[in-house]
Amino acid sequence: MKKISIITTMTNPDDRNDPWKEALECYRDLADEVIILGEDWPYEFEWSHIGKTFQKGYEKATGDWVIRMDLDYFFHENDILNIRKTFEKFNNFPIVSFPQHQFFTEKKYSLRTLIGIAVNKSKFPDIRLNGGGDLCLPTLNGDLLNPFNYPISKYPIYQYDSFFRTREIIAVDRARFARAWERHFGDYGDRGGPTEEAAIVSWENMIKNKIIDHIYKFNPDKHPKYIKQKIKRVEKDAFGYNAFGINYKLPGIKVVIKEIKKLLKIYIVRKKFEFTSI
Repeated sequence: MKKISIITTMTNPDDRNDPWKEALECYRDLADEVIILGEDWPYEFEWSHIGKTFQKGYEKATGDWVIRMDLDYFFHENDILNIRKTFEKFNNFPIVSFPQHQFFTEKKYSLRTLIGIAVNKSKFPDIRLNGGGDLCLPTLNGDLLNPFNYPISKYPIYQYDSFFRTREIIAVDRARFARAWERHFGDYGDRGGPTEEAAIVSWENMIKNKIIDHIYKFNPDKHPKYIKQKIKRVEKDAFGYNAFGINYKLPGIKVVIKEIKKLLKIYIVRKKFEFTSI
């Protein structure tokens, strides 16, 4: 079996209501090595600090495969053995990508994106974590590794972004990140502005746009065991309790067609690599 390392960052996780204990339990069940960074993360930070921090962890990692995990990412306990087998099967490829199932509340999710978080460090030591908008996605020779050009895992990431945070925690966090974005890119983009008020308004508008894609129903008993009880005990003032009252809507025909195309594309790419690896 290939050795697996997981790298993650953690900064004042209790203050930010991050599910860090649950996440680390999950990571230690899958990985042979878990590397935690971010203890000295500046309050006012440079945007490039994100990628540099993960790159530092990547360089420390001794695994054949290195997985970059945000602290709100989880794997399901039933998938752990199969994820290991996936890395064995696709050991000649630079990355394996994972479908990201994004939860705002316990009973619905969206197939948010594909994300190439698993890197084959043993075979491709020149890969760097410095690409994409957050400057921490894998690149090779300066080129971003497109998840659709490489094997796709059958087994998703469960993402609980801001699930356990209050509006006040989110506002402070989003404003910090907005200021860092502006320092790096010269504008605030879709992040609202430097103040907590501007940042939370922008964030809520983003959630209203994203919640349209949360069309998949989910049985709450099937969340990963690591996070299941925390979800059941979520506080009433936390985002995951009821998405701050933001309503789910029945998907229109455009949303359904878009989703069908996405699923079909993922299926075709996955099958192509499964056949070529027989």
